[in-house]
Amino acid sequence: MSTGFLSTRRSGYPSSVCARARARVNLGSTSTVTPHDERIFLCQGKRPRSQEHRIQLRVYKAPEEPNIQVNALGIPVDSKEPEEVATCVGRNGYPIPQVIWYKNGRPLKEEKNRVHIQSSQTVESSGLYTLQSILKAQLVKEDKDAQFYCELNYRLPSGNHMKESREVTVPVFYPTEKVWLEVEPVGMLKEGDRVEIRCLADGNPPPHFSISKQNPSTREAEEETTNDNGVLVLEPAQKEHSGLYECQGLDLDTMISLPSEPQELLVNYVSDVRVSPAAPERQEGSSLTLTCEAESSQDLEFQWLREETGQVLERGPVLQLHDLKREAGGGYRCVASVPSIPGLNGTQLVNVAVFGPPWMAFKERKVWVKENMMLNLSCEASGHPRPAISWNVNGTTSEQDQDPQRVLSTLNVLVTPELLETGVECTASNDLGKNTSVLFLELGEGCITAGDGRGRPRHGQ
Repeated sequence: MSTGFLSTRRSGYPSSVCARARARVNLGSTSTVTPHDERIFLCQGKRPRSQEHRIQLRVYKAPEEPNIQVNALGIPVDSKEPEEVATCVGRNGYPIPQVIWYKNGRPLKEEKNRVHIQSSQTVESSGLYTLQSILKAQLVKEDKDAQFYCELNYRLPSGNHMKESREVTVPVFYPTEKVWLEVEPVGMLKEGDRVEIRCLADGNPPPHFSISKQNPSTREAEEETTNDNGVLVLEPAQKEHSGLYECQGLDLDTMISLPSEPQELLVNYVSDVRVSPAAPERQEGSSLTLTCEAESSQDLEFQWLREETGQVLERGPVLQLHDLKREAGGGYRCVASVPSIPGLNGTQLVNVAVFGPPWMAFKERKVWVKENMMLNLSCEASGHPRPAISWNVNGTTSEQDQDPQRVLSTLNVLVTPELLETGVECTASNDLGKNTSVLFLELGEGCITAGDGRGRPRHGQ
């Protein structure tokens, strides 16, 4: 809403007369005051030859908050003359407000061939002014992050005031001077990682990128296939991805191509883990030396684990086994790892075979059963050569290799009075001998009891 303010231009009447005149004007201004009401009021007494008294009515109206619109199309730094940066509009103010432009908090002034401020005003039907100011400037690359805003200065009866617009940033276009490669993740890479290679440049807009890798045989650069975002993704990364990579940035306006500095990419690996001898066979009481080797891009550490238990037996590439017992047969795993790169390792499993007749998981055990029920019985034996298992009763049998020297046989049979009387035997045999386990069947319910406790007793079903 407009504000009316009275001021005395020339006084010839007593103050009481002036006061009454001002009161009459103020009473008339209870309706909305507009700039059209700004005028000089004449006060004259009734006495002859009395002097006139003039009163000036001034109207003030603060403009609305300034609205700023940035040039979204942007400005090239090689422009020959100042280009439009932004437009500032202050609506419905009176008297005409003044505009000041700022860049990074500092006021801008007219500067030949560098800064030009073009302002105009429109008188609305209400008599209020709308001010429009256009800032034009020649920008440089360093202005890409510059903050521009406008300030409206205006007067009210209470004094001078100002309103500020929001800050804006105008796109600045400048040519590319440098192209470089960026690799993620940062740090030492290993096989299995997801690796992203992208090109970056210091120009705006960025050039069209291509990524090439040097062929190690021909030394020629060969372009790699990138995704829609121009990123070369290596997933999973392999040691074959190691090599010399380079970016090319092509400016589509000038058709000038800028190369990056070549960058060496190393995908660390552990490969070709091997154990010698590969399939060792030994007699009981003898000794065995296992040696582990591997290929790697970094220094390696070795350790030996027992496959069945995960127990660490030795740290180093060599494992020595002395006075071998049949229990020493089975799996041994070599683990080759790079201590400086967590998670980078390779393994190789070797099975040690100790010659000997079959060894039973149990000698005898008792199984609680019910007559006429279908029963699953299991029998496990180990030895080298691998034993074969047979049963002394007819039924459905199946075998499963637990490892190269250990086999598990299962018998599915009907519980009959004859079977309760005779029991069940399983016999394991190989070229070096045979051995037998006995299962006693008892009517009733309960758990299986082991015989001599050797091996791993199994429950009947």
